[in-house]
Amino acid sequence: MFDKIFLGDNMKEIYLMRHSEGLKKVEQVINGDSLQLINEKNPLSIVGEERAEKVACLEEFKNLDVVISSNYVRAMATAKYFAYNNDVSLKVIDSFGERKFGVESWSELPENFERRQLDEIDLKLPNGESRREVSERMYNSLFGVIDNFYQDRILIVSHATAITFLLMKLGELVDGNIVFNNKVVIDKEFVWGAPDGFKLTFDGKELVDISHIDLII
Repeated sequence: MFDKIFLGDNMKEIYLMRHSEGLKKVEQVINGDSLQLINEKNPLSIVGEERAEKVACLEEFKNLDVVISSNYVRAMATAKYFAYNNDVSLKVIDSFGERKFGVESWSELPENFERRQLDEIDLKLPNGESRREVSERMYNSLFGVIDNFYQDRILIVSHATAITFLLMKLGELVDGNIVFNNKVVIDKEFVWGAPDGFKLTFDGKELVDISHIDLII
């Protein structure tokens, strides 16, 4: 479809993208699904579909070798455009899913719980996940991709909190900013777009750079 880009023997680019805009007004009426399942089933909005299709056409995302998604519907619905444009199959890896709260309704979340999880690495609810647990599974999944897919350019569609926790593990938190190699990757005022994302550059298995992707559509 496009001319192949060669990065060199050891170089690899991995894009971590948050899914496009999800549908906001969804009500579970009949099945009585858990909050977790409702969250996993949440589709893209009409605007979200349009954005995903436009972003997938950007020059940045030509010549992708592998397209991976979490098992959440909105992530797969975003990733399908990138897979189609690059003529590759969509690979689904559950462990790139969003942080699990472990509650049956949003009203059960303690006050400022999401903010507190950024500050307290082991804070979690009984059936939910802590920041440490999310960052560990994301980290292991990322390096599993490096071990199992030998191609140069890989896109992973995941979720804002899960990606944030991973970047906190890959870098360090300095004055409220996520920093890697003395460069601010996410500042304290950062607000996620939908879609939005980062490019990770590896030399072999060594991470050498993290940069935010400017998604102008």
